Amino acid sequence: MVASSRVDDGAIFAVATEQRAGRWGGSNSGLDCCDIPMATDSVVLLADILAKTGVQEGELSYKGQGRKLDDASSVEEMVKEIQDFSGLQALRLEGNTIGVDAAQAIAKALENKSELKCCYWSDMFTGRLRSEIPPALNSLGDALMLAGARLTVLDLSDNAFGPDGVKGIERLLKSKSCFTLQELRLNNCGMGIGGGKILAASLTQCHKKSSAEGTPLSLKVFVAGRNRLENDGATALAHAFQLMGSLEEVHMPQNGINHPGVTALAVAMQHNPGLRILNLNDNTFTEKGAIAMAQALKHLRSIQVINFGDCLVRPAGAKAIAESVSEGLPILKELNLSYGEITEEVALAVAEAVKNKDQLEKLDLNGNCLGESGCKALKDAMESMNMADLLGTLSDDDGELDDDEEDEDDDDDDDEEDEDDVDGEEVEEEEEEEEEEEDESSSNKVSTPTSAPRPPDVSSFLSFPSPDKLLKLGAKRTLLVQEQVDVTDAAKTAEAFLKIASVYKEDNNDVKNAVLDTIDALLNKAFTSPSFQGYNFVSSLLVLLGLIKSEDKVKPVLVVPGHLHALEHIVRQDYFPKENVAVLEAFMSRNTKVLESCGNAKNSLQSTLQRVQSQS
Repeated sequence: MVASSRVDDGAIFAVATEQRAGRWGGSNSGLDCCDIPMATDSVVLLADILAKTGVQEGELSYKGQGRKLDDASSVEEMVKEIQDFSGLQALRLEGNTIGVDAAQAIAKALENKSELKCCYWSDMFTGRLRSEIPPALNSLGDALMLAGARLTVLDLSDNAFGPDGVKGIERLLKSKSCFTLQELRLNNCGMGIGGGKILAASLTQCHKKSSAEGTPLSLKVFVAGRNRLENDGATALAHAFQLMGSLEEVHMPQNGINHPGVTALAVAMQHNPGLRILNLNDNTFTEKGAIAMAQALKHLRSIQVINFGDCLVRPAGAKAIAESVSEGLPILKELNLSYGEITEEVALAVAEAVKNKDQLEKLDLNGNCLGESGCKALKDAMESMNMADLLGTLSDDDGELDDDEEDEDDDDDDDEEDEDDVDGEEVEEEEEEEEEEEDESSSNKVSTPTSAPRPPDVSSFLSFPSPDKLLKLGAKRTLLVQEQVDVTDAAKTAEAFLKIASVYKEDNNDVKNAVLDTIDALLNKAFTSPSFQGYNFVSSLLVLLGLIKSEDKVKPVLVVPGHLHALEHIVRQDYFPKENVAVLEAFMSRNTKVLESCGNAKNSLQSTLQRVQSQS
């Protein structure tokens, strides 16, 4: 535990103790600044020690202590320290694991801490059941409201609490305690679309209520990377962002957002003229989203960092962004357009656009499609502008696009538009995130790390499955898909299963084996997970195959023989619960037009289901 309410008392006493009281003088009750000789070496030593202790005014920290706090008795000492700490302004609980009873005891100690402003509560539910998290958060939130605290920072990152966890802070976010909130950090919490909508509604309500009292919510920093927000969650949040108009930093990397969600965010950003950092790394803009975002940039003269890396902005999108950069953005420090399938001509246009940006610190165009000659031309262009040292590495360049690849990209865009128009559903992107955001230290250094080498594109395969894309994932495809799909979500697992199965080819052993191996790895992981609900998986399959109707009006997939061949395979595997076989058999034996086009595959599946059922 590290605690300090005054640097001139407790902190210096700690320094004096460490250095031995006789060296600098003073008494056991602590030292005043005047008691310390102002010799240069002593002052430097004091500053160094204070920096290492991480002392901040009014802060009580249990950061990174790895405590397992299950019940009230396990937090007795902590509770006493909180109660005895006068003028508590910041409480750090990150890096411990806190159960419901322990949280309630800590909450009790917070009920009179009206001066509390900063709650650093990331990574504090490791190993807990998801059902434990909402009541724990509710207890802590209710205590803050009872105390009349006015928060400026709420950090709950790296707590995989899902949509229910957002419900656990819903009351708090709508309360007066959050009218003053300036930083909300919810990175890597698995909120999903539902959690994103709850969060957006809570922020909207908070803004409405605070505005009625003459002090509208003015959130400055919003962090929500790796949350599976997708288009609907991002669009809901965009409405809240537009309402507030106060954002200075937005970090939403790796959320599976496609051009409809990106466009909604672009519109919202136009209403936040003070925006300095916009990090949407590893979502899927395509040309539509990139052009919409380029339009938004024209309104953002305070922007310093633009991170659209791994966003598939494509040449037309990158060109539009370059035009916006060229026309404005006077204090731009970083522009990341890596891994966007950008060609040489457009990369040179981007370089020309940053020509007069005196404050530029980094231009990242790695992993694009420049080719050897294009990379050289880009380096020469930056050299001619005396900006060569600002250009990041081009070591992962994908080489020039050939005509076939360009045609395939156009087809992908068309497919995406068709899916938006016909299904009303959006494509998912769920890749690994670059940890480029919110270091809590110096606000003067606004930069993100150089782009990491691009992994095989699992999300591209799951978005638009094809046999070739699956094979190109290579020997690690099973691991990559396992990492990509959230097997705690039965519906998402069923959806991924059908996407993989759709490329099955009976007459191509390479593709056939790749499909079955990938499915086995994915479902074995799912069914061996304690939280996985097998019946929900089967129900979702039946809905997606069009064999039962859903209250949520889920549009069924186009059933192909590969779906049924893959089903026939998994029902024979040890990981597949035999009690689910009877359910499948009952629906597959029905006379339904859905399966008519898969005659042989349907008959084979029915025979296998009957045989497996008779053996169990």
